Amino acid sequence: MTLNKKRNNSKLVYLDNAASTPIHKEVVDEMLPFIHDDYGNPSSLHKLGRKSRQGILNSRFRIAKSIKANINEIYFTSGGTESNNLALVGSAKLINKINPSCNQIIVSEIEHDSVLETVKSIEKEMKFKVDLSPVNSDGIINEEKFNELVSPQTAIISIMLVNNEIGTIQPIKKLVELAKNKNKNIVFHTDAIQAIGKISVNVKDLDIDLLSISSHKINGPKGAGALYIKQGINLEPVLFGGGQERKLRSGTENVHSIVGFGKACDLLNEKLDGNQSKIKEIQSYTINKIIKEIPFCKLNGSKNERIPNNINISFLGVNGEDLLIKLDENEIASSTGSACSSNKKQKASHVLKALGLSSAEITGSIRFSMGYQNTKEEMKTTVLKLKEIITELRKIGEFDPNIKKK
Repeated sequence: MTLNKKRNNSKLVYLDNAASTPIHKEVVDEMLPFIHDDYGNPSSLHKLGRKSRQGILNSRFRIAKSIKANINEIYFTSGGTESNNLALVGSAKLINKINPSCNQIIVSEIEHDSVLETVKSIEKEMKFKVDLSPVNSDGIINEEKFNELVSPQTAIISIMLVNNEIGTIQPIKKLVELAKNKNKNIVFHTDAIQAIGKISVNVKDLDIDLLSISSHKINGPKGAGALYIKQGINLEPVLFGGGQERKLRSGTENVHSIVGFGKACDLLNEKLDGNQSKIKEIQSYTINKIIKEIPFCKLNGSKNERIPNNINISFLGVNGEDLLIKLDENEIASSTGSACSSNKKQKASHVLKALGLSSAEITGSIRFSMGYQNTKEEMKTTVLKLKEIITELRKIGEFDPNIKKK
């Protein structure tokens, strides 16, 4: 019923794929047997339990293959937030127990809240010291200042591979090398939730210790995520109970979502290059058209070191939320930033602040994030509507083009 309703909503231009993606039909088809027929608990010994267990095993293999990991290095979670929490809290608990003198955590100043809030809690509860590594105006880590922060006391580093708001790609391989050259015992984690499906990810090449991914960002179902844990790296559990996921993450597995997650990764392996080539073309077309046709706007983040589906842009003289609402009224779904922060009291984006943007640029920012289902024709319609709405909002707000920034 829900699926049919979704498919009939043909007028909607959905440009919020960084928040969540439509589930691919082939993913749904693979999930259905585990909802209707093979519904056994994977810990049960009977046939239905064994079928569920096999479904999980197949997905573990598919996900491992998609990031070039070994099958025994993949641990299932409920999503990206839990993966980030398990990586950081699990590492901190173990380090605090075996080597409490190593008590520094380094994270970038543009991390997702599921990292920033987690390290804030670790700092308070376990007496770690948290240092924020700055970025330049493009949102790229300042390598010199990062290197200065790394010390013999550094226990954990967490730098996201791709930023969720501005789509900037970080040089993780180089940062791992810099950190390990100074302190080989550092546990290095990366939040790769926005990277999977947009760029090729190879955990062996990155030489990363921990890596978080999420299903619903890659046309899979919500409620499933995974944490890659490099062989030889140990964590303390944060959930206790039946000892699932090799005693690291207790709780009955979300089998049908895990199965869908695995299928989504399989589809990525098959279609990554083709999909991203098409989306990159649409991105370039849209950015150029916006900049050419709408004055007083600015692309946020790096133009080159950027995933192909992200456009974060500021329009002076408008409020991003007003713009979002007007676009929604015109059947265009977009975002002003991280969807995970929408339930909090509205605050200026810490990511755009870190880039050095003015308050006017931050207030007037909006994010378009495309998916494989979007077309150039949809983006042409979007820019046309965007131009009309911005002209209207600037007129209402009495925007003075001579005052570019405040």
